[in-house]
Amino acid sequence: MRTIVDLPEEQLQALARVCRQEKISRAEAVRRAVAGWVAAASPPPSAEVGFGLWRHKKLKARQHVDGLRAEWERS
Repeated sequence: MRTIVDLPEEQLQALARVCRQEKISRAEAVRRAVAGWVAAASPPPSAEVGFGLWRHKKLKARQHVDGLRAEWERS
């Protein structure tokens, strides 16, 4: 999709410098900037997936961790 974006002169000059350094088009620089902003603004999926994971388990998380640690204890 095409869009029109108005940038202040300072940002336009800075963008031009980055594009020359990276050897990319202005459009590619804007795509990368938007992708980075969207990624930073989105919650990490692991937070949603892991929340409440132990809710229905008979074994409590602390008991599980203690059991794992006990496997590594020396006799």
